Amino acid sequence: MATEQVSERRSSHVRGVTVTAVATLAGIAAAFVSAAFLGTAAKDQLGLAIVAGFVFVQLPVLQVMGIDVEDFSTKDHLYVLFMTFSMWFVTWTILLTNGVTF
Repeated sequence: MATEQVSERRSSHVRGVTVTAVATLAGIAAAFVSAAFLGTAAKDQLGLAIVAGFVFVQLPVLQVMGIDVEDFSTKDHLYVLFMTFSMWFVTWTILLTNGVTF
């Protein structure tokens, strides 16, 4: 009985770490794609479309990694959206501030 609880907690923890890692890496990748396509033009709204695309691409990626996205609640979807957006925003801001071009 105690073994089942430990196993359930471990799988829940692995699920959370996986979702967080994929969301943050997708946000960073979206920032680099934004910087590559848009350069230092921070006024272009295409950056939001790029990050939205990365948010939608994450769900099939998570399914391939074995995460059941059908069980995602609204809170889980908002978490993925927030983590991806915030990492994109911070990373792209750093790239824009330093004038990085590709």
